[in-house]
Formats: sequence, structure tokens, C-alpha cells
Amino acid sequence: MLYVLVLSGSLAGIIMLFGFRALLRNRAVRRFVRSIKHRFRSAEERGALMVEERIISRPRKSPRTSAIELQQVRSLIRQAEKAMAQEKIEDSERLCIQALTVQPNAYDVQAMLAKLYLTTGRENKAEAMYRELLQYRDEVSFHSNLGLAYYRQYKYVEACQAYQEALNRDPQTPERSAALGRACIAAQRFEEAAPLLEKATQRLSRSTELLHLLAECYLQLGATEKAEETYRRINKIEPYDETVKAKLLSLAKV
Repeated sequence: MLYVLVLSGSLAGIIMLFGFRALLRNRAVRRFVRSIKHRFRSAEERGALMVEERIISRPRKSPRTSAIELQQVRSLIRQAEKAMAQEKIEDSERLCIQALTVQPNAYDVQAMLAKLYLTTGRENKAEAMYRELLQYRDEVSFHSNLGLAYYRQYKYVEACQAYQEALNRDPQTPERSAALGRACIAAQRFEEAAPLLEKATQRLSRSTELLHLLAECYLQLGATEKAEETYRRINKIEPYDETVKAKLLSLAKV
């Protein structure tokens, strides 16, 4: 009986101890909450405002602003074209750049500026611009002009790649085959160049320049019979060309 009383008293003491600790903890929590509320009310009294987090979107241009910019760009393009016709290269370049400051994504202006660089011997700038343009517009002329920019910088492997892309998109135009054939010869890819030049000369049959390239290509490949045949084609077009006659004479002795 005594043992039961002692056990009951210990249990009651433990329960009271835990209850007292829980009471203290709750009081501490309530005190913390009250302090937060007090600080919040104090901030409101001082005029502080709660700022909600929100996503800030870039303001879109109004249709009126876009129309004005478009009109400015068109005016600058006309002036640039006029300056180019008058061979005022620096003025034309300046006007194109000015148009791009108004509309940076005006791809027609970028193409105009890239062609300006290509035709004025600044192939490195033309290369950079055409590579940028091709990320947004897959146009045959861009691939072809990029190939020319590479070719003039003696980057013949890259020129072959660019001209191949142009030919893939425009296989019916003989000039595409001719350009790729020239680049292949420059890169010493004679086996690739021969059929390309042969295809081009079928359509451009009176182009003695291409025929000369084709004949030289056959000589590099050791195809003397085809080279002789090609020189005979040239001889029919230009019967008084002594160089061609000499070539035919030397090949006849082989």
C-alpha cells in the first residue's frame, strides 16, 4: 500500500513538472507573438508600407512608337542606298549603323551593311555579320556571300561548307555549282571539284573561265583524255587562243 502511494505521488509530481514547463513555453510563444504584433503596429504608425513582390515586365512599345521607328529606318535606308549609288561608302555605312540603333533587329539593314562590307574589301566584318544573320534567316544569298567572304580570306574549307549550304538550297542555279567547284579547287579537293564544274559548264557552256578550271582539275587528277576534251571545247569557242592550242599539242604527245 505504501509502495502504491509513493508511486502515485511521483507520477503526479512528474505530470505537474511537465505541465509547468509547457505553460512556460506557451507563455514564451505568446510573448514572442505579442512582440511581433507590437513591432508591426509600430511600423504602421510610423507610416511603413508592406510591399508585395511582383514580376516587373518590360514595357512594350506602343504601335505609334513602332510606326515612327519603322518610318525612320525606311528613311535611313533610302539615304544609305542613295549614298551607295554615289559611292559615298562612309556615309552609307554610317546611315546603316544609325538605322540599326533605332531597330537593332532590322535584318534587312544588317544584310545591307554586310553586303557593303563584302563589296568594300572588309571580308572579316562581312563574315561576322552573315554568320549572325544566318542564326535568324536561312537565306541562300547569305550562305553564298558568307562563302565568298571566307574564300577571299583564304579560308577555303569554310568556303566549301558555306557554298555547299547555298547549293543545297538552290541546286538548279549553275553559279552555285561553279562557286563550290572553285572553292574545292582552292582547297585541293579536285575529285569533288570536277563533277561540280562539269555540271556548271553544261549550263554555262561558253564560260571559258570555268572550262579552263575544269581542264586544270582533270590534269591534277591525271585524267588527260578528259582534260584534252575540255581544251577542245575551249578551242571551239576561242579558236585563236594560242595557249589552248599549245595545251592540246602537249596532250597529244602524252
